[in-house]
Amino acid sequence: MNGDNCYFNVRLEFDKRIVDEVIQKAILEGTAGYVCSIESNNLTIANKNPEFLTVVNHALINICDGSILAKLLGLLHQKPFSPYIGADLFLKYIRMGKYKQYFLGNTQEVLDGLKNNLIRLDPKIEHMRFETLPFCRVDEFDYRAIANRINADSPDIIWISLGAPKQEFFMNKLQPYLKRGVMFGFGAIFNFNAGTGRVRRAPRWMLAGNLEWLYRACEEPRKNVPRYYRFLKELPRMIRKEKNKLKNVPFRSPRSDTFP
Repeated sequence: MNGDNCYFNVRLEFDKRIVDEVIQKAILEGTAGYVCSIESNNLTIANKNPEFLTVVNHALINICDGSILAKLLGLLHQKPFSPYIGADLFLKYIRMGKYKQYFLGNTQEVLDGLKNNLIRLDPKIEHMRFETLPFCRVDEFDYRAIANRINADSPDIIWISLGAPKQEFFMNKLQPYLKRGVMFGFGAIFNFNAGTGRVRRAPRWMLAGNLEWLYRACEEPRKNVPRYYRFLKELPRMIRKEKNKLKNVPFRSPRSDTFP
């Protein structure tokens, strides 16, 4: 990604075709890397924590996992931006049935429920690895040991569920030890597809109305309401900076390459 793909300081790709091309090229070439799913919470953290901003901007590619965020950026840049929702990308790559995958993080209960449900979409998943991680700080994981187990299995895709911003830091620290494999930090998506616990995805009518954020706020208010508050508090400053950046972009005529 280049500077033209930087929005609110974070590199984002809105073209789903390009996202899939980058992911599949990395898998084909045996590259080790990671993909971040950017929504209001980790966007806020990225704009307040330089270390986290560096982590997300060193990803292979980042998707915009928020319809409201995509709409806001579309209005600012006057472009028809659409999100690439992480939950949809996850099921898309599961249903492909062509990649060897590794599922890492969350609880054993969630992993068991996830495996049982995903087998219905791709029976080969029965023989893929589902592994919990110890509850510890991001600096306390034994990354070499974790990578050794993953390398022995040699998956194409590694799904990681630790919650933001922990999973993004985790992927960044794990990458140097991996021989290959594209990591995705998609947090609650394990829960959405496990059929167990209280964390579920919003009903279809709320998804269609871009109201998943409201469902998440009502589902886990103590966790999500403060996140939304921090985002709204940071948003005016981010918008001002984005507008100033747009003012400083030199105008290019559509025919400037033809007529010097």
